[in-house]
Parts: sequence; structure tokens; C-alpha cells
Amino acid sequence: MPADWEVRAPHPELRSAITRYIGYTQRGVALRTHRGLPSRHVTLVISLAEPIRFTGMPRPDQSPGRFTAAVGGMHTAPALIAQDAFQSGIHVEIDPLAVPALFQVSAADLSGCVVELGELGPKHLAERLAEAPTWDDRFGILDDAFRGALADRRPAREVGWAWRRLTAAGGLIRVEDLAAEVGWSRRHFAERFRRELGLPPKQAARVLRFERAISRLREAPTDLATLAADCGFYDQAHLSNEWRALAGCTPRTWITEELPFLQDQGAATDADSQA
Repeated sequence: MPADWEVRAPHPELRSAITRYIGYTQRGVALRTHRGLPSRHVTLVISLAEPIRFTGMPRPDQSPGRFTAAVGGMHTAPALIAQDAFQSGIHVEIDPLAVPALFQVSAADLSGCVVELGELGPKHLAERLAEAPTWDDRFGILDDAFRGALADRRPAREVGWAWRRLTAAGGLIRVEDLAAEVGWSRRHFAERFRRELGLPPKQAARVLRFERAISRLREAPTDLATLAADCGFYDQAHLSNEWRALAGCTPRTWITEELPFLQDQGAATDADSQA
């Protein structure tokens, strides 16, 4: 499957809010359906080719649809995306704490949802990106579109600290301990966390453990029992149950169908990141 990848860090002023931009052009894509898995990021995917076709949504009360630029909130179930043979676009990884500044809605409003970027702003961004001749030009347009927004609203300091602590630990911290460390009651902490990020802290930790397991599999083959122990699951059965809930399939099905595609992508993006 011929593919071109361009990975770029955002402007320094944006690096607390946006992890990276990933530009891609793929030809001859054989995978019929891609599972968009839960992760620590709110994602923005902007198509430079045909609209993105979602055939299944993380929240069952949202109907599938087509999107030119899709903003996906944090979620605990997969998004199913039909794959065209030719695809080109930009994937933006966004810290959920930056959502209010970038999109003028809370991360809680986006939780589990997929929304067209034009409903949130900035307007006409997808059209401007499609007209830009190079990846450098496109990444520059994204930087310019996002830089002015971040000064307008900052998350609660305690929630920002707790989110960084939780992500650094891969989800392996008790909610009670985080609440105690910021000096809030568990109930107050959980509600403030949910309002700022879109998921309660227990569900966010669940996503982080799952994300850690995916990263381990992408790095090297690992038996499921060892993977469960290394990533904070009670046992292999717990890992398998969580995988079915979060990915919509068993671990072995995902390893067979999705892992080779992600390893090819990962090798390309890692190489670009080091350039």
C-alpha cells in the first residue's frame, strides 16, 4: 500500500494544546473498515479528498454520516470508518483541555460525538487546506488558525495537573488518590474533571490503560496474559472484555485486521518524527 506521511510538531505556542499534525496520502488501501479507537486525544481529521464516511459512531444515539473535517471527542467505544482506496488528509491530535479555547465548546459537549468542524470554527479551514500546494503551507495554516484562540480560556489548574499525572502513569492511579492530591473531595474532583475533559476520571484511566496496551502491541509481539499484567488489567479475561467494549472486537481480531496497518503507519510517522 503506497503511502506518504508528513509529521510535524505545531508552533511552540500550541504545544501544550496540540501534540502533532500528521499529513497522509494513501493509495490502494485494502482495509475495508478502520476502527477509530479510544485514546487520550480529541481528534480532528480533515479530508483533502472524498468526505470521511462514518458507518458506526461511538455513541449509538448519533447517526452515521459523511464529514469533510471531523472533530471526535474522547470516547469509550470505536468509531467505524469506511476506507476509500485513495485517501489524503491531516490528522490533528488535540489535548482535551484545549477544546474550549480551540472550539468554544467544552470537551464534555463533544464526549462520544463526531462533529463537523464548520459547526465549531474556524470556518472554511478545510477548503483553505485543500487549496494549499504543500504540507508546509497546510501546517502553517493550521498554526495560524489555532494560535489566537488559546489565550482566551485556560482549564482549572487542578484538573490540568491531574490529567498530566494520570496520562504519565498510563491510567494506573486511583481516582481517590488524585482527588486527595489536589485537595478536593472525590465527587467534586470527578465532576470538574468530567466537565473539562469529557470523560469521568475512571473512564479516562480506562482509555489510557487501553491505549498503553495498543502501544505495547505496536512495539513488539506480546502474549495477551503478559500484556494484561504489564498494562494494569486484572488478568487476560479483563483485558479481553475491555478490548471488546472499547474496540468492538476481540484482541486477536484486532491484531489480525488492524495491527499490520497501524504498524506500517507507525513506522512511517516515527521515521518522519525523527527527521
